[in-house]
Amino acid sequence: MINRRSALAGMAALFAAPLYAPIARAAGIEGKPTRPVISEGPPSVQVFNPRQRAAMVALSERIMPATDTPGAIEAGVPEYIEKLLADWSYPAERVPVLAGLDAMHELSMQAYKLPVDQASPEQQDALLTSAMTDTAGIGADFFEAFRQLVLTGYYTSEIGMTQEREYLPVPGEYDGAYLYSNINKVFTA
Repeated sequence: MINRRSALAGMAALFAAPLYAPIARAAGIEGKPTRPVISEGPPSVQVFNPRQRAAMVALSERIMPATDTPGAIEAGVPEYIEKLLADWSYPAERVPVLAGLDAMHELSMQAYKLPVDQASPEQQDALLTSAMTDTAGIGADFFEAFRQLVLTGYYTSEIGMTQEREYLPVPGEYDGAYLYSNINKVFTA
């Protein structure tokens, strides 16, 4: 099966915007990797405080919700985000994400009198939309970095590679008459 580092390198093609630096570094795209390969186990440093972690988990599930396939939480995206930010980012690179999560909390408290993780899915969607459009002053840097972290974490997870997409390590023979209507999933190799 494909390893996560190879999948990370392949994810670079999915983003039209510049790749968030820790993702590029982990994939080996941004110069020579200056950190060791992501190890198994817990993050090397604590990145989020409890409120930020709860907001990050809730918002990651709104970006990649469970449908007929598992969502971000089941795919382990929150753990991936924390591990990537702890072991592949410099402290200054974490600032947009951490400041954005704090700003999302403040906006949620002002608008709904609830922390982000206790807001309804519709309210969380509204918060994410305001971050995406930068109407609340949260910053587009936060939304773009966070979205990239969630999508990369999801599509490089086992769930993302095997349930959302169909993994074919060795594609079959070429069939020029294969009907497009027969395609149910996007294939990855």
